[in-house]
Amino acid sequence: MPKKRFIDEEEKELIEAYEAGEFVENKDSKQLKKMLEKAASNYLKKNARINIRISEADLHGLKIRAAEEGLP
Repeated sequence: MPKKRFIDEEEKELIEAYEAGEFVENKDSKQLKKMLEKAASNYLKKNARINIRISEADLHGLKIRAAEEGLP
């Protein structure tokens, strides 16, 4: 089993509580889950296109920063 990696102590506590069965399902949880999935899907859609002109140096800097933050 791979070792779990946590962002911070709070995340670790939440995962441990979940795995211990401390969370209970709310009667409205299925409806809420569907609503949140739809909201996330809409938020993540990439349906707009823009064109900008920037210097090669600025573009290079943006690419480096994106790589450091794990973005494409």
